[in-house]
Amino acid sequence: MTRMTPLFRGVAAGAVAALLGSAAWAQDVTLKMHQFLPGQAVVPTQVLDVWADRVQEQSDGRIKVDHYPAMQLGGKPPELVDQVIDGVADVIWTVTGYTPGRFPRSEAFEQPFTMTNAEDTSRAYWEYVEKNMLDQDFKDMHIIAVWVHGPGLIHSKEPVSSVGDLNGVKLRAPTRVTNKLFTDLGATPVGMPVPAVPEALSKGVIDATVIPWEVTTALKVSELVGNHTEFGDNSLYTTTFIFAMNKDKYESLPDDLKAVIDANSGAEFSAFAGKVMQDADAPARKIAVDRGNTIIELSEEQVQEWKDAAAGVETWWVEEQTAAGLNAQELLDEAKALIKAHSE
Repeated sequence: MTRMTPLFRGVAAGAVAALLGSAAWAQDVTLKMHQFLPGQAVVPTQVLDVWADRVQEQSDGRIKVDHYPAMQLGGKPPELVDQVIDGVADVIWTVTGYTPGRFPRSEAFEQPFTMTNAEDTSRAYWEYVEKNMLDQDFKDMHIIAVWVHGPGLIHSKEPVSSVGDLNGVKLRAPTRVTNKLFTDLGATPVGMPVPAVPEALSKGVIDATVIPWEVTTALKVSELVGNHTEFGDNSLYTTTFIFAMNKDKYESLPDDLKAVIDANSGAEFSAFAGKVMQDADAPARKIAVDRGNTIIELSEEQVQEWKDAAAGVETWWVEEQTAAGLNAQELLDEAKALIKAHSE
């Protein structure tokens, strides 16, 4: 029987340990997930944490997701896109419009009075992104899902019923398209990420904001304004979101772990996320009602005034993006057709 020398035993043991360590390293992955809202808000708790739990469970714990809400990894919300591209974060969720002009094709879905409901519009948006954006606007990221929120509305200190009521009002809007919309409507748009809204309202930096009902709960907007203007079955606007992963991180995963990410990506998760956001509108609205705030429900005739005043935004966008080299009218027509098809 051949006996191993102490030196050989040490080398062999070291080799086995290194091999086991290498295998463990290759299989076990921790993903840093970074986003801008407080951890208790609807999207973090009911969408992002759900995704993290599913991925962890379906990978038998081999993928671990560490969630960093409220920009805890540093930086500001507009930097999230570069953070996931550069690997500062492995996974991010953000507003597409926080980096104006960077994802122009997404703006087709942000046009006024275009969306129907968040679930169907999110499904349409995913299909549109697969065809038009994965290899273009989003080529530097691995896209997990994309979605939109429920119908956008106006939350204001003074009542807003007609377009003329916006004259001179300092209003926070989330994107380039909405800034153009509210400029056309006579307001003075003030751009800022949504976490800055409460302080801006309390200090008088803005007089009003446009956000969906859902996020008013975490931001306590109903405590800071007394009026909320709704547009019936219409959506004044919506915002597009990106849920993305660092491309190199995704590509470094073994095939079975990629499959776990893939199983929790795409059209179904996009639709789920949009639905969760819109489903959270009703309880948030109830908070405002219970506080005695004024809910201004516009009639069809009143909404038509807003539609007429907003009509120039689409023309502006098509002309601008056509000049920039996009087939903008085709993109807009496709977006509307997809929304219609998925909403029927």
